[in-house]
Parts: sequence; C-alpha cells; structure tokens
Amino acid sequence: MALSKKQKEHIAETLKVCLREKFQNYKPETANMPFHYRLLGKDRMALFSFIQSLNTTFGTSIYEPVAKELAKETFKEVYTQFKLGNIITQDAQNEIQRIMNDLSVGGDVNKSEETERIRKVAQSGEVNKLKSVKVDLFLVSKEDEVFMFDLKTVKPNKGDFISYKRNMLEWIAIFLYQHPKAKVNTLLSIPYNPYEPEPYKRWTMKGMLDLKKEVKVAEEFWDFLAGEGTYKDLLDCFENAGIALRPEIDAYFAKFNQK
Repeated sequence: MALSKKQKEHIAETLKVCLREKFQNYKPETANMPFHYRLLGKDRMALFSFIQSLNTTFGTSIYEPVAKELAKETFKEVYTQFKLGNIITQDAQNEIQRIMNDLSVGGDVNKSEETERIRKVAQSGEVNKLKSVKVDLFLVSKEDEVFMFDLKTVKPNKGDFISYKRNMLEWIAIFLYQHPKAKVNTLLSIPYNPYEPEPYKRWTMKGMLDLKKEVKVAEEFWDFLAGEGTYKDLLDCFENAGIALRPEIDAYFAKFNQK
C-alpha cells in the first residue's frame, strides 16, 4: 500500500521542520581553515561541516520523527525515545549472560526461544535498578503486539552487534518484568542499504542476531511501518522536501561567504 497524498505531505512537512530546526540550532566549526576557505569557499566548508553534524544526529532528528509519522496510520500506539523503565531481576540478567555465552561459542540463534527463556525469570530473583532505559521507536500493534526498535547507522561493525544483542535482551527483560504475558519483539533497524543494488552484507550479524526476527534493513523497515511501497514513496518525499528547501539552504550557506 503506497502512501496517501496526505501522508506524503505530512512527511515532507516533517522533514522541512526538522531541517529548519537544525539550521536554527547549528553552530559551525570555529576553527580557522584559510587554505580550505580559499580553495573551496566558506559556504562549501560550512555546508560540509553541517552535513557532518547532521549525520551524527540523523537518527533522532530525521529518521525517528519520520518513522513516527509513518507508523501512526498502522499501529495503535507509537512513541519515540520511549522510557521503558529501569527494573531488571538478577535471574533475568543471569539468563541473558547465559544466552550471550551460548552465542559466543557458536550456539544457534533463536529469538523466540531466547524471549521465552527470559520470560520465565523476568519476575524472579533480586531486583536491580539500571539507568533509565529509552527505546528509539516503540510500537504497539492493533493486536497488542509490541515492537521495540533500535535505530542504527548503516554500517555498524561486527563488534557492535554484541552490545546491540545484549541491549535488546535487556529490553525484553525490563518489559516482561512489567508485562509478563506480553508478546514482545526487539529489533535493529538500518534505514538504508549502502551496498545497493547488492544485498546488505548481513554476514557481520551472523551468529549473534536472528536475521529473520531481529533485523530490518531499508525497505523491510519502512514498509513494515506503513505498508508495501513505503520506502520508494519515502525517497520521493525526501527529494521533494529537498527541492522545496533548496532556496533556503542556498541562502543560508551563502551568508558564510559574506563573513
């Protein structure tokens, strides 16, 4: 199901608002770079610095609000930066460590089985308090199934997936402590495939993540939020927003040549 005209307009407006807010709060690098300025111009250097700054916050400033807007039509509840809680039992932590140990020596990855292992101990044992845990994107379906997404950069390295896996298992334990019978899923989302048209190089995740139940890349993620065809329509929304904002962008960075 492709995005409606109204949804496309909402997404384009969301992108414009996000970028304008970024402009208002952006403070360019103050370091003097005389050779770069003379060779490339202060406006291009300011744009380069802005893009670097935007890249570091693209998840929270662009992907999260867009994902939230898309999911509103499909899911019963939609939250970004959702405060999950901070209570986990010692028995759950011990079970998570056993799961991680099993995986580290080549055990089979089975997310459904891991979830049930944690469910059995989620409310037993000494209670421990963690730092407040937040989930990038928290969704509840119309059938009350919970999906928690950790939005990641497009090229995490192999070592990162170990910490990502542990975090997702902890999310399950924290949530099941509060809702022991809930149907819950935790997933990584990677917003686009940098290897396109080749498939995403998922080999870096093998042995640690259940590739069918814990990872959604590009179309898999965006189409999951709002239906088949969403990813393609979303790219068009980004392009249209960029075209509409181009005069503002050009005017903003032209000011740097006047300084």
